[in-house]
Amino acid sequence: MNKKDIIICRCEDVSLADIHECLEAGYTTFEDLKRILRVGMGPCQGQTCSHLVQAEIAKYLNLNKEDVKFQKTRPLITGVVLEDIAKQARGEDDDQS
Repeated sequence: MNKKDIIICRCEDVSLADIHECLEAGYTTFEDLKRILRVGMGPCQGQTCSHLVQAEIAKYLNLNKEDVKFQKTRPLITGVVLEDIAKQARGEDDDQS
C-alpha cells in the first residue's frame, strides 16, 4: 500500500508519507511533528494518532517506543460556561449593573 494512502492523523489528514518526510528532514520528536504537521492538535487531541506517531518515530530512530517522549498535553484549566459565550456574542456585559 502507498504511504500516502495510510492516514495516521485523521483529524489533520496527515499520512504516513508526511510523517516519514519530516523524519527524513531531521524532525525526530513528537513536538517537532506536532508543530509542523499538527498531529495531535485536532478535535481528538491525539487520542487516535499519538501512539501511531510515537511508534513511527521509534521505528525510524531504532528505539523502543517507550523511549520516545510523548506529546505534551495542555488541557484547559477551567471550563467556559456556554451562557457567558452567548452573552458575549450578543454584546452583553456582566458589569453593566
